[in-house]
Order: sequence, then structure tokens, then C-alpha cells
Amino acid sequence: MDPLELRLRNHADEHPVTGQQWSRNDLRACYETGAEMFGWARRDPEPRSTRRSRTLIGYGMAGTSFFFYQADCAARVTVRADGAAVVESSGMDLGTGTYTVMTQLGAELLGLPVERVRMVMGDSSLPAAPSAGGSGLTGAMGTAIHTASRHLFQSFLDLVRDDADSPLRGAAPDDVHAEDGRIVRTDDGRGEAYTAILARHGRDALSAEGSAESPGQDGAVVPTGPYAAKFAEVHVDQDLGVIRVARLVTAAHCGRVLNEKTARSQLVGGTVGGIGMALLEETVTEPHTGRIANPTLGDYLVAVNADIPRLDVRFVGRPDPTNPNGTKGCGELGIPGTAAAIANAVFHATGVRVRRLPIRIEDVL
Repeated sequence: MDPLELRLRNHADEHPVTGQQWSRNDLRACYETGAEMFGWARRDPEPRSTRRSRTLIGYGMAGTSFFFYQADCAARVTVRADGAAVVESSGMDLGTGTYTVMTQLGAELLGLPVERVRMVMGDSSLPAAPSAGGSGLTGAMGTAIHTASRHLFQSFLDLVRDDADSPLRGAAPDDVHAEDGRIVRTDDGRGEAYTAILARHGRDALSAEGSAESPGQDGAVVPTGPYAAKFAEVHVDQDLGVIRVARLVTAAHCGRVLNEKTARSQLVGGTVGGIGMALLEETVTEPHTGRIANPTLGDYLVAVNADIPRLDVRFVGRPDPTNPNGTKGCGELGIPGTAAAIANAVFHATGVRVRRLPIRIEDVL
């Protein structure tokens, strides 16, 4: 059976053990979109059937998922009298783009330009946050910032509750939203600027805190992590057994993507690691002493620029209702499935099924 058809037939529309509904599972859309991008339908399924001169060409694919993880997190949001905002949480940005996406999210929730929002992180005196890991920080911190923003709206509305001069008098947080530095009634568009409220009530700033708790998985809906489909093309030298990855397509469901550039960069980086996992990287242990025999980058092979082909990434699917921002973590989604797709492509090219990594030249000769 065609590998793609096998996966589509066995796609689980609900949890196969408990019968719970997924919070959001768009793996099927990943398969279909990735196959179209890659041109999977033109593949001759017979192993060793496609070649160019002395080069065997193979096409392989894999489906992948990453577990759901969201730890407890807290954040604080402050709007100052000059109309600028500060968002604070003690989490750390390891280079994955947390500063960027949290600044964007804070600006969106507060209805402010990005340049008017400053994100402060990395200090244990700030509201507690989890470590950056498990592809869970964006969901946790984003939810905490969302909650803090709602609490801040409540604080502003409390100031004007009995203020006859405010068009927001008597409004509740569910009745309003933020835009252009103002809190606005959703029903009739009447509103007031943060700066005007603070000035009239003699306040230099107003702050509020919010938190996120990890949702339980014992209800009717089970929270799910991100999904992806990977499609790989490999070229294998028939005489020398040298394997090169010629093309790799990733179609990923990461819920709502807050910043496509940073999210794509994470998937590309993970895919590069997956290529190394499939073809290059191996820790060699000296059998008598247990010492690592290749402890330096002179001995331990990693993928370099010349090893990496064109990497195409496309995001598909819908926001996830597990958190109010609709996100799923995507940081670690790039690696799982990459080596499997490459190994399946090597089988299609050579007819040799390799079940260990990395795949060596001698495995396919």
C-alpha cells in the first residue's frame, strides 16, 4: 500500500484508546498539503525504479507529532501614563524568538504598536515562568499575558466604573477590546485612551498580573501538541553508496502561528538536525572504558551548509482552543520524522531497508 494512503486510512479522528476528541488535530491536512507540495502522486512506488544515470532516486515520507506540554506560568502587564506598556515574566529566551512573539502578542492584546511595548524577561524577581523547553513556553507565557491583559482591562474599568465622563462607565471586560491605544466598547465603538483614563484619575501607571495553569487531560477533549508530515527526496550513488538529501518538505500544524519567520526558522533548524541524525551523527563509545571516542566536532559529524538541500516549510491547520491565543508549540517538531522520511526514501531508492541510524554507505552497497 502507498505509505501516504496507509497513514490517511489509519488517521485517528479521536483518541484511539479513550475516545476523547482532540483539541485540534490537523495531521490529515499536513499529509495532503505536504503531498501536493512535494508531488507525491507522481512517485513510482517500485523500489529502484527511478534513476538518473548512475544515481538512484528515492522518495519517502513520514508523519510526526510532538506531545502537548504547558506548565504553570505568570506574567505582569503595565500601561504607563505616556501610553507605553511593559510586559514582564521571568522566562528565558534561548534564541527561539520568545522576546519577539511575546512583544507582538502583548501589542496585539493591548491594542498598541509593537514599538510601544517592551518585553522584560530573564530575572527571577519577575512573575514566575517555566524553563524554555518541551515546546511549551509560548503557550504558557502567552496564556499568562492574555490573562494579565484581561485583568488590566478590569483594573481600568474599575477606575471608570462611576466616572460620568467616561464612555466606558459600567462596562465589563467581556464588553470591550483594545485598539489604537484605547479600550473600546465592542458593541458601539465608543471608548477612551489609556492615557486619558490615567491622567484624569492621577495615576502614573496601572498594572495587573495573570497566570496560566496546565489544562487537565481527563475531560471530553484532550489537549494535543503539534503535527507535521515530512517528505524527502534522496539521491544515492549506485557505485559508491553516498547518500545525499536533495529535497525535504515539511507541512506543519502548529495552531495559530504568532510569527511565521521565527516559527519557520525553528522548523528549518530542527530539520537540519534531523538530516544529521539520519546520515551523519553518531556517538561512538569505547567499549572497555565507556568513554566517548569522538568527543569533538573534528570527530563527531554534523550537517554543514553543503549537506543541506532546499527545505520547504508550510503551515496548515487551525488555531487550537486549548489556550486563548490558539497556539501550539513548534520548537521541537522539526526533528521527529525527518530521519524516518529519509530512511524511507533510501529504501525506495535502493530497495534496502535500514533500521539503524545513522545510515552508512556500507548499509546500501
